[in-house]
Amino acid sequence: MKTIYNIGQIAIPVSDLDASITFYRGLPGLKFLFQAPPGLAFFQSGEVRLMLEASPSGREGARGSVIYFRTADIVNLYHELHAKGVSFIDEPHLIAKMPDHELWMAFFHDPSGNLLALMAELPLKA
Repeated sequence: MKTIYNIGQIAIPVSDLDASITFYRGLPGLKFLFQAPPGLAFFQSGEVRLMLEASPSGREGARGSVIYFRTADIVNLYHELHAKGVSFIDEPHLIAKMPDHELWMAFFHDPSGNLLALMAELPLKA
């Protein structure tokens, strides 16, 4: 039987494509691939491609799913992005203690109001 083995692409609706391209280009680790008509831009994040799609009229205010960006250094990345003007909802904080790691997150919005998060799975503290 054939199975789904990973996610290839995630579409994110945006209200201002140019502002969104600038924003996502400023996120370390995302590689801008190309922009295509009508109102599309593509980035690579590891094995997953992000597609920014200018919201068609009538869909204004539509938001996508929360995108969680993995990082090994959530605190320093938070400070780097905050210094660049990224508006965070909260600071990096512990979400859960798992048997073999701690799960930390910090949430923020892109220029279109889409909810994004930094996510780190950190070693347990002694």
